[in-house]
Amino acid sequence: MRIDKFLKISRIIKRRTVAKDACDQGRVMVNNKGAKAGTEVNIGDIITINFGNKEIKAKVKNLNESCKKQDSDCMYEIIS
Repeated sequence: MRIDKFLKISRIIKRRTVAKDACDQGRVMVNNKGAKAGTEVNIGDIITINFGNKEIKAKVKNLNESCKKQDSDCMYEIIS
């Protein structure tokens, strides 16, 4: 699954265009490598997102093509 789609479906970032922009600006990394919007994500990957002076690290647990809002947190686990 593409990183921009994963971020949108998991609701880490609310809109796919915002997720794409964050990737294009170099704010998203997958396994400590810079990620473009089309970077593929697999189960077990570590995603790092920089929001200004705040950083989120999440481990991918599931790859669902769609899910309900209350089930979106089962797609990832916040590490730090």
